[in-house]
Amino acid sequence: MGPGLFWNFPSKANCTVPQSLLQTMLLSRMAGMKEQQFTEEKPLLPEQRGQDTEMENCETLMPIGDWKEHDIETPYGMLHVVIRGAPKGNKPAILTYHDVGLNHKLCFNSFFHNEDMQEITKHFVVCHVDAPGQQIGASQMPQGYQYPTMDQLAGMLPSVVQHFGFKSIVGIGVGAGAYVLAKFALIFPDLVEGLVLLNIDPNGKGWIDWATGKLSGLTSALPDTVLPHLFSQEELMNNTELVQSYRQQINNTVNQVNLQLFWNMYNSRRDLEMNRSGTIINAKTLKCPVMLVVGDNAPAEEGVVECNSKLDPTNTTFLKMADSGGLPQLTQPGKLSEAFKYFLQGMGYIAYVKDRRLSGGPVPSASMTRLARSRTASLTSGSSIESSRIRGFTHTDSNEGQVSHTMEVSC
Repeated sequence: MGPGLFWNFPSKANCTVPQSLLQTMLLSRMAGMKEQQFTEEKPLLPEQRGQDTEMENCETLMPIGDWKEHDIETPYGMLHVVIRGAPKGNKPAILTYHDVGLNHKLCFNSFFHNEDMQEITKHFVVCHVDAPGQQIGASQMPQGYQYPTMDQLAGMLPSVVQHFGFKSIVGIGVGAGAYVLAKFALIFPDLVEGLVLLNIDPNGKGWIDWATGKLSGLTSALPDTVLPHLFSQEELMNNTELVQSYRQQINNTVNQVNLQLFWNMYNSRRDLEMNRSGTIINAKTLKCPVMLVVGDNAPAEEGVVECNSKLDPTNTTFLKMADSGGLPQLTQPGKLSEAFKYFLQGMGYIAYVKDRRLSGGPVPSASMTRLARSRTASLTSGSSIESSRIRGFTHTDSNEGQVSHTMEVSC
């Protein structure tokens, strides 16, 4: 994706959440919180402070400080959250949710370590959510523990929003985490300003798939059962260093009993009830801007294509990344960071992010400001698009005269 390419998405008005809505989202009041500061093995963000002065209405950068670890009580049990920064005005928080077999560190560290991503996230509060019992060092769930359903996992997130005082979120989810965030957006659309969904599968498993998975679980170790969900067949066949590393980390850093519970619940999920507007009466779909991402030949490719067919084409972009395997955020964090920058830009959060590929002349400091945007769906590109890096780029008109955005990126 060349530096001259800009995606203009329809904007979404600032979300203000009435107190009455927040009250109804929770089935019980939150009580207590465990908080401690900790140091990441490798800081996700550089120590940068200050205020941008290159543009009018520039906003003060989020204080970097330490990451803080919280245990938040929700209607369906405790939830482990890691957060940096504090809410500022009406700006959304960036909230992440990981895939099965992972946690926030295994799933997102490579992505958030990327320099381009740091240029973006220093302007936002960042909140990583670990599914119950999946964080590093988690205690084993007691015998007979009933793991929350996928719907209940989504129902835990309003507690996070209320606890930290977020006005809204921009969600980044992978696999199971993408399913949870999509479900959350369907139930609480006013709290979600945008979604980046990697490897989402909106469909529940059929009986044959369920039985096949059960049989595989009886004959294989749990990490080897989960790995085909995470990585492409090519990566598994080549037994790459990345696959070997994650096999070891899943086995050693994630509690296997807790992982089995999460894996079983994800495999018993129901279909996400979404249908494109105009095709079915009273259709229900995601209302916010959405970017769907999948690697070429990834195990989730079919599911992501199916999800794309269920979403409103005027606010959805489908991004297929070449040479990225099953987890693009690990293998191509720089390209995904660039795509995320343009996604935020299209929502009205304009980023002048330093581009290390440019030479000569000063580059504006990174800054973001909320601007009013037209809701007209459009996709424009500058004259400096690197054609060798953009393999495909299509606009297709639906029967309703809507525009769908599809891009295939060679990284």
